[in-house]
This record gives sequence, C-alpha cells and structure tokens, in this order.
Amino acid sequence: MAFESLTNRLSKALKNITGKGKLTEANMNEMLREVRMSLLEADVNYRVVKDFIEHVKIKAMGVEVMSSLNPGQMVVKIVHDEIVELLGTQEQGLNYKTAGITTVMMVGLQGTGKTTAAAKIANVIRKKQSRKPLLVACDLIRPAAVEQLKTLGASIDVEVFSLGIETPALTTAKKALEYAQEQGYDTVIFDTAGRLHIDEELMQELADIKAAVHPDDILLTVDAMTGQDIVNVAQSFHDQLAVTGLVLTKLDGDARGGGVLSVRAITQVPVKFVGLGEKIDDLDIFYPERMADRILGMGDIMTLVEQAQDKMDMEVSQKSAKRMMSGQFTLEDMLEQFRQLKKMGSLGGMMKLIPGMSQMAGKIDEAKTDKQMKMFEAIILSMTKEERQNPDILKASRKNRIAAGSGTKVSDINQLINRYEKTKVAMKQMGAMANGGKMPNMKGMAGSKPKKNKFRTRRF
Repeated sequence: MAFESLTNRLSKALKNITGKGKLTEANMNEMLREVRMSLLEADVNYRVVKDFIEHVKIKAMGVEVMSSLNPGQMVVKIVHDEIVELLGTQEQGLNYKTAGITTVMMVGLQGTGKTTAAAKIANVIRKKQSRKPLLVACDLIRPAAVEQLKTLGASIDVEVFSLGIETPALTTAKKALEYAQEQGYDTVIFDTAGRLHIDEELMQELADIKAAVHPDDILLTVDAMTGQDIVNVAQSFHDQLAVTGLVLTKLDGDARGGGVLSVRAITQVPVKFVGLGEKIDDLDIFYPERMADRILGMGDIMTLVEQAQDKMDMEVSQKSAKRMMSGQFTLEDMLEQFRQLKKMGSLGGMMKLIPGMSQMAGKIDEAKTDKQMKMFEAIILSMTKEERQNPDILKASRKNRIAAGSGTKVSDINQLINRYEKTKVAMKQMGAMANGGKMPNMKGMAGSKPKKNKFRTRRF
C-alpha cells in the first residue's frame, strides 16, 4: 500500500526519539533530519516538507515539551497532529442541499478510475447515508464508458441515466435533472468525459455542464500512483472549475504517497473519498486523522470495525463468538471463521489497521495464507456433520476418506486439527477471563511465548 516505506522510516525515526530520556537540540535535529528525508523520499513537495519541519521544530522545542515527563511521546503527538493538518484536520463530506436535488460532477483525466469512482460513491451514499442516487453517463469520449457505468450501476442497484452516445453530454445532463425530479432522486452524480491531458475542448465541455446543472460538488479523481503530478493536475482543474473535493484512487498500490500529503496543502482542496482496492466496496469517506494514524504505524481500529460491520454477517459472528467463549467451539465454527475472514479482505490489509501490527503485515505471505485457508475449508467440507461436531472420532480410516474427498493429505488434516485444538484452548481461556476477570494463561495458545513489543505506539 502507498505510504508503506514512509511508515517504516517515520516509525524508526520516532522510535529513536521516544527512547531518549531527555530531549536536546542535537537529538531533536537528528530526528527532524530523518523525518525530512522520509518525506522527501516519499515524493512530498519540497515546500510542504520545509513548512512541516519548521512547524514541528517550533512546537517540539517549546518549554512545555522539553520539560514534560515523556517528551518523546509529546514529539510523536506533534508529528501526528501536523500530518493531520496537512491532510485536512477533519473529514469533508458531500455538500448536500437541505432541500431539493444535490448534484455532483465527477471530473478527471482518463485512466484515473473516474467512472468506477462515481459508482463507488453512489454505493457509499446509498448504503451508509440512505441517499437515493442517480448516475448519469456523460462520458461519451471513451469507448464503452456508458456500458461500464451501466454494469457498475446494476451491481449496486443504482439506476444509470443515458440517452446514448449520439446525444451530446450537455443535453444528457439537462434531461437527467428533469428525470431525477420526476422520479424522486435526491442525489445526481454526473460521470463526465476525461482526456489523456487537460485541453481547451475538455474544459469547455465541463464548464458548459457546470453552468447547466449548478453542481454542489465538483469531485476530481486523481491517481495516487502519479506522485507529485497529483498537485499539478488538481491545481489546473481547480483554477478552471473551482473543484470542491478530491477522490484518491489506487491508494492500495505501491505508490510512495507523497502527492497525497502535498495536494491539500498546496491547492487547499480537501480529499473527500479514498479508494483502497478494485472492488465496488473498496472506497470510503476520507478521515484525515485515521490516515495520519496509519502513516505513523498506529493502526486504524475505527476503519477495521466499520469494515467488519459492513462486510461480515454480524448476527452469525455474534452467535459464533458466544459459543466459542462458552467453550463450545467446533470445526463448523472454525469454517464460519474462515468464511467471515474472507469477506474482510486480505489478512495483511487488516493487520495494517491494528495498532502495532503494521510492521508485521508486510511479512505475511498472502498467497500462502489464502491457499492454506482454502485447503482447510475443503477439508472441513469433506467431513460429515458428526465429524465436524466431534473431531475426536477422526481416526485413520476417516482421515484417509476425508483426504481423498478434499484432494489433500492426512498430514494436512492433522495440521488443521492441531490449529483447531490451539484455537479452542485460546477461546476457552478468553471466555474464562471474560467471566472471571482473570488473565488467560498464554502457554499453549499460539505455540510460543509472545514477544514484548519494545516500541508501543500510543493513540492520542
């Protein structure tokens, strides 16, 4: 994911300063040099880096910080707060009208994921904000853009308005507003045409549509992979259209992420939505403080909880959890765990959202883990109901039958049973702790003694 290298370097720089018993100008300057180099290598704009370092230094060298009991942690908080300041201090939602139809124009260059982002935003506001959106196909330049939007709209149960590629985009936009009024839609999202580069013809078409629909929001889609070009593109569109927000796409890629940290500071256009994958659900409202937490390796528990609520069957999960905590943990429960985890996405992606676990996320072999989970699932599905409920009856003959039915080996079945037994012990001890207030005995829960985390990151 973007920021991975930046996260690692910043964590190292801040870890060094938190290990100092006393702050001095010398060790402070050493830390600031590391932070400066980290930001520059992440492709953050030089002027933004210069201002950022100056602000941190002024606050960090203050009397209150230098004389505090834990000056290192105070510095971490200052760096965290300055990153939040760069990103926008608070989330910026859509500018909904108090009455009438809210109109949103999607603009951007070709290849930035504009059409997909339009559908993803419609999906977010329909599911999370109870809006009734209408998508409008005004991108008549790119081949198949209209059909792509219709396909995406059908997948999220959102209607797409189109008059075909022969009708001018401006006419389509005007007719769409009339249709939305008749059908009772409260939000209309216009997917406009893009170009490979900014030109006069593109801007004139966008200006004409803007004059006709009077958008409450003009959202510019920018690709996180393009680095500092994000700033140049955003500034050009903003100068000519007065952009009200940015939609960042492909933030799950291996981009250095510096453009994201630079764009708001330079253009003063807030990031409103962020895309973290290709699936239709992989876009959400942008929360600056949560992103700052993730950049500093502090995790993002709120996002993890929201993803669980959105993607997991909470009723099934709660029933399963209650059974496990009471010691009634079967292979059927384990199968349900695997299925719920798959809905959440990659294990590495989830670990990055857990405080203190981001460093370990990159060490996970996602392909190997996914393959093993599928193998375990096949093994359990090859068992009878009695075998899933009572694995103790799994003797040699039964294991041979299950291995043949699932296309695995008896050693794979033994590995699953071993994992199951350890999980069962862990759940039983957690249940005992919850009921009696005692700490669980860690021995045997994971096969090894957990290591103490030397650098414990705090939330502020």
